Amino acid sequence: MQDNEVMLLKGNEALAMAAIRYGADAYFGYPITPQSEIMETLVAQKPWLSTGMVVIQAESEVAAINMVYGAASTGRCAFTSSSGPGISLMQNGISYLAGANLPCVVVNVMRGGPGLGTISPSQADYFQATRGGGHGDYRTLVIAPSSVQDMADFVAIAFDWALRHRNPAMILVDGTIGQMMEKVVLPPFRHRLSAEEVKEQRPWASTGKTTNRSRNLISSLQLDPLKMEQRCLEREQRYLQAQQTDVRYETLSTDDAEYLLIAFGSAARICSKTVSLARAQGIKLGLIRPITLWPFPSEAIKSIARHAKGILVVELNSGQMIDDVRLATADSIEIKHYGRLGGVVFTPDEILTAFTNSFLH
Repeated sequence: MQDNEVMLLKGNEALAMAAIRYGADAYFGYPITPQSEIMETLVAQKPWLSTGMVVIQAESEVAAINMVYGAASTGRCAFTSSSGPGISLMQNGISYLAGANLPCVVVNVMRGGPGLGTISPSQADYFQATRGGGHGDYRTLVIAPSSVQDMADFVAIAFDWALRHRNPAMILVDGTIGQMMEKVVLPPFRHRLSAEEVKEQRPWASTGKTTNRSRNLISSLQLDPLKMEQRCLEREQRYLQAQQTDVRYETLSTDDAEYLLIAFGSAARICSKTVSLARAQGIKLGLIRPITLWPFPSEAIKSIARHAKGILVVELNSGQMIDDVRLATADSIEIKHYGRLGGVVFTPDEILTAFTNSFLH
């Protein structure tokens, strides 16, 4: 493999290849549609021979996330992937990682639910991802790809976030992007840290007794309420920093837009065509695509929406991100929702019809 190699890949495959190139130390996972190609690609690439990366199929999703916890506690870059039911099983472990101030990356290739639901694509896990999902005061850093190129590029962003803020980061992608194939430029290889480099660069890690420092105790447990409060406040400061430095979004035709679409992931891709269709009919429609779902680009949406007459939030769910849009705008303008459920994917024309019925009739 070469730096900046161009390949035709599924989104899941591109993510796996990018993780190897990032220098990830370990992957622990369990098969589930529509993300099984992540582990399958890692196994096929045999990174343990080239970079030393560990790849293990765990006994279950619960086992996988706790293996991630163990690897992360030693300062290593570990990640896992699953879909809705599996991510639900991992929630306790994710909360332990957050409580112990440990970095990791969790990939959720969303399918319809709740329960076992369907294997078809959905965006129904937005609440679970952006509200933490587990118990206690914590958040996950969440980034949403909308292309196969994003699947490759966002791996490094997620790992860098997780390490900088010492917190789980999630790549939240709907099954359409995980399964679709596109040409992708793979990122360059990064140096994978040695054991000595980990000790030097990540002094918080638990690496056992050494000659130059005492052992670190890694735990999410603290029985002293005042110490627990201080730990929570320190974590809140990292979240505040993330809100100041890590917000990302894209816009399309918003400079003169009278109405806005707001969508993420594959829905945003479809909405970009809707904008073109509307503009061809003389309708001044624009698009805001949140890339970071948490921290959410609230200030940007508030500023752009100040000159709009209405917003249509477009999601492959019954209405979840719309809550954050309403908070961002303080309900100062009319906001409506259009979505499809159960694995049904809308078309650009359907969205345009929904917009017209909502605001122009």
